[in-house]
Amino acid sequence: MITMITAEDMLTIAYEEAQLGLAEGGIPIGAALFDSDGNLLGRGHNRRVQAGDPSLHAETDAFRNAGRRRDYRDTIMVTTLSPCWYCSGLVRQFGIGTVLVGEARTFQGGHEWLAAHGVSITVLDNQKCVAMMTKFIAERPELWNEDIGVPE
Repeated sequence: MITMITAEDMLTIAYEEAQLGLAEGGIPIGAALFDSDGNLLGRGHNRRVQAGDPSLHAETDAFRNAGRRRDYRDTIMVTTLSPCWYCSGLVRQFGIGTVLVGEARTFQGGHEWLAAHGVSITVLDNQKCVAMMTKFIAERPELWNEDIGVPE
């Protein structure tokens, strides 16, 4: 029997990663990289706080955990939040063909720029993702502002 993984199934994995990051005292953003058949290649979460590494965003963590590939055009990056410019650059640099965004209400990153450059973008507007980030931003505005580069 063949089972097809849905966009919501893929987002569930990224959401689980975001919850891990939150439980570790970090910023609740999660991501996962899949191949075009829906096979999970790598998953990760924002670990800037936990690792003391400003470059360790969810998308970069998932990308690193996926390992090397010759070509990324057939991959799908799933992220709980619209990718920032740094992570949007990663998608462009390596030619990731599709990005599924959990939500873009609390933060509008570079997903429209990616779409203008030929990346297939789907914003799922997932209510769990919106609620998670809304709550986090309200409770930890200083950490959120640090993450998105807003000075105090």
